Amino acid sequence: MTSMPRFVVTIDGAAGTGKTSVAQELARRLGTDCLDTGAMYRAIAVLSVDQGIAPDDGVALAKLIQELGIRFDWNHEPASILLGGVDVSSRIRDLDVSGVVSIVAKQPEVRKVLVEQQRRIGEEHPLLVTEGRDQGSIVFPDAEVRFFLEAKMDERTKRRVKQLRESGKNVENSQVLQDISERDKIDSTRTDGPLTCPEGAIVIDTSDKTMMEVVDSMEQSVRTALPT
Repeated sequence: MTSMPRFVVTIDGAAGTGKTSVAQELARRLGTDCLDTGAMYRAIAVLSVDQGIAPDDGVALAKLIQELGIRFDWNHEPASILLGGVDVSSRIRDLDVSGVVSIVAKQPEVRKVLVEQQRRIGEEHPLLVTEGRDQGSIVFPDAEVRFFLEAKMDERTKRRVKQLRESGKNVENSQVLQDISERDKIDSTRTDGPLTCPEGAIVIDTSDKTMMEVVDSMEQSVRTALPT
């Protein structure tokens, strides 16, 4: 593993547990950037869908992403994700992309490329908040503070439907529920970087909490751990 950054906060959890929203707010309060690793895998899923590459062809996808390049524009909040210089921040949330992202994300060749990039981003940030499914368990196992978010399935579905509809997408609850269930199964059973609660993580059930309540609790834990 490459050298670790000075202070990392990881937030892991399944789809719809609130990772992205709380990570962005926590990063804002701490005055640093938020690394949305799920957006990176979704960007590669865009390549799979739009360029007709099978989502399980990890070799082809990894080669293409190295050729095109994937990066974040930290000048935006939240950061925009660029694929070959093109902003795909909106496209990555479409249901056709969601339908293949877990298959893309289980490919060892893809994971190897993105884990390396995530660690490189970590080295560039003295303080980093990063969220995903393997951040505290695989990418930054020595992170100073690790969180794992949980939520009831009906609440997760409701949140994802709201997110998609607010972005202008017409979706049904049953579609989203099926998508989340399938992703859970793939994410938790893959052999490379499966979704799991990192050892020593602070577990938070977000089902009956507001985003601000969750972030308040997380911020307190982080500030307690930050060096003085």
